[in-house]
Parts: sequence; structure tokens; C-alpha cells
Amino acid sequence: MCVHLEHPQPAPKPDSAAPSASTTAAAAAAAPRSSRVLAFTGAAHLRHRLVLSLLSRRPVRIDRIRADDDEPGLRPHEVSFLRLVEKLTQGSRLEISYSGTALLFHPGTIQGGQVTHQCPNDRGVGWFLEPLLAIAPFGKKDLALTLRGVTTDGRDASVDTIRTSGLPHLAMFLDTDGLELRITKRGHPPLGGGEITFTCPSVRAIKSGFDFTQVGRIAKIRGIAHSVRVSPQLANRLVAAARSVLNRYIPDIYIYTDVYRGEDSGKSPGYAITLLASSTSHVLHSAEATSCPPPPSSSTSSGTAEPAHPPVPEDLGIAAARLLLDEVRRGGCVDRGWEWLVTTMLVLGGEDVGRVVVAGPFEAFLIEHLRDLKAFFGTTFKIKDAVRTAAAAGGATEGADEDEDAEMASVAKAPPPEEYVLSCVGTGFVNTAKRAG
Repeated sequence: MCVHLEHPQPAPKPDSAAPSASTTAAAAAAAPRSSRVLAFTGAAHLRHRLVLSLLSRRPVRIDRIRADDDEPGLRPHEVSFLRLVEKLTQGSRLEISYSGTALLFHPGTIQGGQVTHQCPNDRGVGWFLEPLLAIAPFGKKDLALTLRGVTTDGRDASVDTIRTSGLPHLAMFLDTDGLELRITKRGHPPLGGGEITFTCPSVRAIKSGFDFTQVGRIAKIRGIAHSVRVSPQLANRLVAAARSVLNRYIPDIYIYTDVYRGEDSGKSPGYAITLLASSTSHVLHSAEATSCPPPPSSSTSSGTAEPAHPPVPEDLGIAAARLLLDEVRRGGCVDRGWEWLVTTMLVLGGEDVGRVVVAGPFEAFLIEHLRDLKAFFGTTFKIKDAVRTAAAAGGATEGADEDEDAEMASVAKAPPPEEYVLSCVGTGFVNTAKRAG
């Protein structure tokens, strides 16, 4: 990848009112396929649009990147992501304007291989790894990616969430083994110091005719509570608090503790808990709570905010358990935050109809991603209401008495979840780089 510090040509004309990202995505989708370069505005969805550009082999131009902010242009972590894309590809060409508010990206070939990257500590390594899951199987070589930085920050998807929820969603579309995420070192903000290794086999094509419409009933709950540079008892307190809520719903619960010491514990103290509910049809729902303070608000003036104290483990454990129950109540066959990955894989599948049940209401990110898929691949999803049977409408399996307490009764009286069936015909994507290798 070569980087030119110049304005992309042709330069965009200034408008009195800049179009929204949704407007530009819709315009790009309506444009003929002969119009190769797709144009978008704003920094939102930057990572995923670069990924779709690599998969579709269509150049993309992004203008007005925080053009109206006090600090316009790309942020350091976004520049770092561009450098990571450079390491993963060959022949990509990137042109960035002097102000950093516009870029033009010509995709190259996804190479894979062994790659090591140091991530800045202002974003977690999950922010970098999450969008790369879509291109990891389509490299010329098997991917072995090592990322160093913050592994859990309370803002981005943690490495535990990606390992327990993200990878299983990707593995459903692969016919081979070897998909793994290994946590070598943990790192909490602000100093980080964590390290993970992600390995993914290279494939020529993914499964076609994917049908994931059976929600099932929750059969088991698993979890992991970790602590670094604090007392190991904090992890045990996280587990006890989470079980105090979940034991009323299901008996098959196992949450283990993961205590890191020495150099493997990173450079900053912290603790967190990640929970995963699995249904009889292998549907996954995840939730997480961490001691990391929330990111500073842009409205807060510097120097006036007092440092936030981490919550006690009991509060975190209860909060994570309630978040998990809320995700189960929400329904759907795809965990929140991974709908974009599943819909992308459906588009890349064979020329057959693929279906998946997604919980509603749709988040703005998913809506924009569906528009981007139409812009890059010309694929439109058919959306209709999902009909769930009475047997599948319940929550957990035979774990708790029907009249155990008032809370269980209120859950039973809850309205059915809002669910939709998304279906499309795959494009028959073939990894030509794998065939050439």
C-alpha cells in the first residue's frame, strides 16, 4: 500500500449542506456498476467500508471526515487501522488529503500470513480485529495476526466477546478448522500491555444456502471473569454476583476465573466478566461488564472531570447478568453486534438463498451496513416478520420453577420479541487469491 499526502482527484466541491452517510450510500447503490468508485461522507463505518472495498474490489472515496470538528480529519487509531490494512494486503493504494478529511482507497489483494501490529491505547484491540473477521478467511495464506494493546476497555468489543461470540458466528460459514483467538497477555487502560494472537484458515469459498432461523431455548450459560494487577478474590466476587441472578433461571451455569500475574497481566489494573448464553439450536447471546471507566465525554471540559472510581465487583456481576437476560429477551439468532458479519457472509455465500432471524428494532449501524452491502455488491435483503412458535418463545430450559418468584412471573408475561427474517441470494464469492496460491 502506498500512501500519498495529496487531495484525492477529483476534489469534492464544497456544499452548503453536506449529504448524510445514508444519502450517499443510497446514491452509490443506485449508481450503475460501471461507476467504479463509491463515494461516502463522514467517519462513521470507515473500517467496514474499507473491508467491503477489499472484498468487492471496488475503490471507495470518503470525504468530510470530521470536517466540522475542532480537530478535523482522521484520528490516530484510524490511521493505525489503515496501516494494519497495509500489512494485510498487497497492492492497495491510499491517498489522504493534507487535512486528513478525505481519502481515496484502491483495494489490493488480501495476503494473510503472519502479521504483528501495535494498536494505540485509545482504542481496544477488538476495535481493530472486529472488522477484519470478514476478510480473514479470504487471504492468499492462512492468517496469523498478533495485536498488542488494550484487550478490554469497556468501549469496544473485548477479546473475550470476540473469542466466545464473534468467532462462532464466523465458524458457522467455514468448512475447516483452525479458527482461534489466543489471549497471551491481558491489558487494561490506560497503559494496555495486552497481546492476542488470531489465527484463521484461508478458504476458497464459504458455505452456501445458510439457514439460521431456529431460535431454540437457552440450554446453558458460560462465562469468564478475569482480573489483572488486583486481588484474585475480585474475580470470585464477580462470579458469585452473576450466579446470584442467573441461578434462578437455569441450572447449567459455569463461570470460571482467569487471573493473570506478572508480565502477562499488562500494565494497568482492572477486572471484567463476560457471559455467554447458548440455546438448543446453537444461538448465542453475550453480555459484558468491566471496571474500565467510560471514555471521556466531548462535552466535559478538560481538567474539571474527577477520576471515576471502578464499581465494586458485586455491582458488575449483577449488571452483566441482567444485560445477558435482556439480550435473551431481545431474541433473534444472532448476537447483538454481529449482525453485520452474518449478513456479510450471506452476501458472500454461494448463489443460493440464505436466511437468518435478526432481533429488532434494527440499530442504525445495521441499517447503514445493509445499504453498504447493496452499494458494494448490488445485493438487496428481503425482510419479513419472523413467526416464533410457542415452544421457542420461552427463555431458559427446565431450570427454575414456574412460580419461583415475582420476577420470573413478570418474565413469563413479557411480550414476544420483535424478530425479522433477513434473506438474500449469495453472490458466489470465490477467493481467487487462494486459487492462485
